[in-house]
Parts: sequence; structure tokens; C-alpha cells
Amino acid sequence: MGEIEQALGEIEAVVPNTLWPWLIVALGLVAGWALHLALWAGLRRALSHRNGLAARLLPKLRRPARLGFVIGVATLFAQGARLDEDFQYWLAKIAVAVVITLIGWMVLIAIDVVVERANARLALDAEDNLAARKQATQMRVLQQAGKIVVVLVTLASVLATFETVRQYGVSLFASAGAAGLVLGFAARPVLANLIAGIQIAMTQPIRIDDVVIVEGEWGWIEEIASTYVVVRIWDLRRLIVPLSKFIEEPFQNWTRKNADIIGSVFWYLDWTAPVAAMREKLKELAEASPHWDGKVVNLQVTETDKDVITIRALVSARNSPIAWDLRCEIREKMTSWLQAEYPSALPKARGELTMADRPPERTRDLPRGPSGRAADSTGGVPSDAVPQSEGGTAKPVED
Repeated sequence: MGEIEQALGEIEAVVPNTLWPWLIVALGLVAGWALHLALWAGLRRALSHRNGLAARLLPKLRRPARLGFVIGVATLFAQGARLDEDFQYWLAKIAVAVVITLIGWMVLIAIDVVVERANARLALDAEDNLAARKQATQMRVLQQAGKIVVVLVTLASVLATFETVRQYGVSLFASAGAAGLVLGFAARPVLANLIAGIQIAMTQPIRIDDVVIVEGEWGWIEEIASTYVVVRIWDLRRLIVPLSKFIEEPFQNWTRKNADIIGSVFWYLDWTAPVAAMREKLKELAEASPHWDGKVVNLQVTETDKDVITIRALVSARNSPIAWDLRCEIREKMTSWLQAEYPSALPKARGELTMADRPPERTRDLPRGPSGRAADSTGGVPSDAVPQSEGGTAKPVED
């Protein structure tokens, strides 16, 4: 330290007073940079053949460590020189705030590295990955919550280093009153989602890669953030849902206990459909399909109306995507079989034809008499020439 002060005193003799503080800070920055390069090269050589947590963490800590070395050495240079007290005071405050910020930055990086390393050991791509998804969900949610806590603590610590800000904060808390209530109501959605995230991490109503139906959409839980959940819908759209929705509102989780699921297929057929033959054909199709898990296969008539009957088939699969493929396969092959073997079983519209009563004969269709007038059934005498009796029988006309 004495040699540094002596060298700085010799430089001070030839440097103007206005430039002297900034020159000291610049020399400290250069010295801190050089010291960081030397120490970092040694650490890299020491950890080059290792694959542990330190080897993964070290490359990601390089930038905050470099900034910390630069600020720390610059502060030491400033204290070694005879600078203005106010300048040294503010420089020290800024240095402390930067160091606190760097520590928080390093903690955030360490949290990410630890979670990433732990997730790399989980077999999330396995067919039965329920336990892995549980651990991944807990770690993901706790990672987000921990990062938020670190950011808040770091920010509070930085503000506490400055006395003016500290006094303002104390007075603000002392006179919070109604303003605190307003801020509390304004921050309620954020706090509700944070608390919901902790609840999800503990109780796990959803997990990473769970199959869910939310807002009428079917998809997978792709990401659980600090305040929201990303649902990857089957057509590759993304549905962003607040965390609190999974705590406060009902939703469907198809993989809550396991991934096994039963799929249903419906046909609407004529009343002459061969139900027994369809039941045997369904078993044959299921046994021949690689998608069937060998557990559930059933066919029943579930509804009838005046036109068609409703036939439902149930088949099981290892997970919902495979169940979807199995349902499509069964539906297509059974329909083709019905078209080829029992075309009469396909839906049809029925109608009934009845013969109406014979309409009365028209005058123009009657045979013509000698006078050219139409004759009726009385033997050729026009109907208007034969008077009718009250009983409806004809009587001769007297001259």
C-alpha cells in the first residue's frame, strides 16, 4: 500500500488538480481489469478438467466478477490517494451499492445454474416421467420465487446504503396509511400470483408437461413462470394463463396421477347396424394396433332416437397423444369395414309412400253423345237433362 501511495504522489505532482481524481479512478479500473484477467486465467486452468458445479458456474460468473474486481481496485486506488473527502464519500457509497448489486447478480446466476444442473439429471423424456415432472415443477417455481426474493433484497440493500433514501423510506413507512392500502390493492394480482406459484410448487395441481384443458383448449404445460403459465396448445399456439387461475378456477388435468387415458369413438348408424359384429371387429382392430395398451376395449349402444342409434367405443392408451391416434385409427377402419360389409347400417333417411283416393272423373274425360255434349253414366243423356229426385235417383221426364 505504501508503494502505491508513493507512486500516486509522484504522479500527482505533474497532473492538474481537476484531472487528478478521474485519473486515479481510471488507473484503478485498468489495474482491476488486469488483476481480473490474471486471476481468471488461473481459475480456468485449475477447473479445466472438472465437470462439477464449480466448473459450470465459473464461466457464467465472469462478467459480474470482472466488474467487481474493477470497482474494488478503483476504490482502493481512490482511498490511497489524497482526494477530496466528498468525492471519496460518494465513490465509496457507489462502490458499496455496485458490490451489493454484483452479489445479487451472482446469486441469481447461481440459482439458475443449480436448477439447470438438477433438471439435466431428470428423465423428462421417459414414457413414465411423473416423478421427474414433479421435481422439475417444484424446482422451476421455487427458482422463480427465489429470484424475485433476491431482487427485492438486493434492491432494498442498495437503497439502504444511502442515508437520504433510507430516511425517506422510514418516513414513507411511517406515513403509509391510505397510500399503503392503495398500493396493496394495486399489487394484489402480482402478490396473488406469487402466492399461487408457491402453492403450485407445494401441492402441484399442475406440473411441467401435464396435459390440461384450460379455457376450452387442449394442450401441455410448457412453462411455469413466476406469475403465469404457458400452455402449448396442440396446434402449436401458446395460451398464457395467470397462475392464480389454476388455484381459484376448475380445469382438467389428464395426467394428474398417471398418463393412462381412455379415448372414446362415436358412430351414428341405422337401426339395422350389427352391434355384435362391430364389438368383435373393435377387439380385432384394437389388438392389431400398436397404440392400444391392452387394458380397455368396449363397445355399447349409448343412445337411440327416431332416425339413428349412437354406438360408443372405448379404448385405452398410454397417454393422450397416443390415445388421439388410436381413436382416429379405430374410427377410420371401422367406418371402412361398415361401408364394405354392412352398407345398409349406414345412416339413411326413411320415407313412406301411400296411394291417395281416386279423384272424381272430370267432364272432359267422359264419352261424347250424339249431340256432341258429354254423356254421363245414365246412358248418354246429359246430366243436366235428367232431373234429380230428393233421394238422389233419376226419374224420366214427361213431355
